[in-house]
Formats: sequence, structure tokens, C-alpha cells
Amino acid sequence: MLIGNVGKDPEIRYLEGNSATGQNTKVASFPLATSERYRDRNGEQHENTEWHNIVAWRGLADTMERFVTKGTQLYIEGKLRTRKWTDQTGSQRYTTEVIADVIQLLGRRQDNPGSQGAQQGGYQQQGYQSQPAGFQAQQPAAAPDYSADAPQDDLPF
Repeated sequence: MLIGNVGKDPEIRYLEGNSATGQNTKVASFPLATSERYRDRNGEQHENTEWHNIVAWRGLADTMERFVTKGTQLYIEGKLRTRKWTDQTGSQRYTTEVIADVIQLLGRRQDNPGSQGAQQGGYQQQGYQSQPAGFQAQQPAAAPDYSADAPQDDLPF
């Protein structure tokens, strides 16, 4: 789980031939900065910023393309993946990425540069479905108020 700010606009790519529907699979990748603030033994305040490579697939990539720009604050749940690749010089390189499972836009709408068309409160997306943050499938019925009929006694409960 990470909360941080997007370091640059997401890079959107399409992978050919990986979809049963005949459409190309969409993938978004972008850096996310997380910061930790603490005081040392001398009372001096320090800040440590870490950068994470985030990868979002299919529906999440659609959301990233539509609503996320540099500076957007996000909450992300995902899993770590390390992949090996060969650079132009023939050297073996390793990259660790966070493969996003859940992404939620945070902050106020006017503070989020990519949320011009988003609903108040942002969107939370898990896998392929998108729903407004705080969405509940059913609203519970209001409980009836029986306080006027209740006997008056000295019991604390």
C-alpha cells in the first residue's frame, strides 16, 4: 500500500495480440513519490523520499490515462514484481515495479490536475470496475426512533 504523488504524466502503451476480444491490451506506467518525515535524536527534522515504478493494466490504465497527471495524489495497493532485461550494452538489468491492483485518487478535486471530469471524492478502481469513493451498494434503512416510547430509568445503558 502506497500513498504518494505522481512524478510525471503516465506513459500509455498498447500491447498487440494479447486480448481475446481482438483489442490491444493497454498498460500505463509512471513514477510515484512517497515521503517519510521524522525527527532525529537532536530534534532536527528530516525527509526521505522514495520513488516507485507503478504499472497499471487494462481498466486501471484507462483511469490513469483519463484522470491522472503529474502531481496527482494517489493511494495504490499492489504487488511487487522484479523483472530482468538486457540494456543496449548487453548488460543484465533489473527493475522492481509495483503492479497496481487498486488505485484511488486522493485530495480535493481542485487540487488534482487530472480530475477535471471526475466526481467529487475521486474514483476507486479495483481490477476492471470503477466506482465512486465511498460507494455503498445499498443504503441501510434508517433505524426507527423509539426513544419517546422507552421507559425512563437510571440504567446507564
